[in-house]
Amino acid sequence: MGDVALIIKAMPESPEVNREDIKKEIRAKLPRVQDIQEEPIGFGLVALKVVVVVPDAEGQTDAAEATLNSIPGIERAEIIGSTLV
Repeated sequence: MGDVALIIKAMPESPEVNREDIKKEIRAKLPRVQDIQEEPIGFGLVALKVVVVVPDAEGQTDAAEATLNSIPGIERAEIIGSTLV
């Protein structure tokens, strides 16, 4: 069994949310984060695209998504892409 690289788009609650604090929290809760990029949405809102590697096992992708959704300051997070590594 291998690993899966996920791209998860995390939308902050508002433009005023400190994205650097959210990035630190993401890296603390998901240790296999490979990259975090910012994507401007509009009106000052910036989404975070998180690339994280998880084991290719049942429930791992949902768990990563749920972990991001539990971080304060993130309104919602959803998987927008995945590939086997």
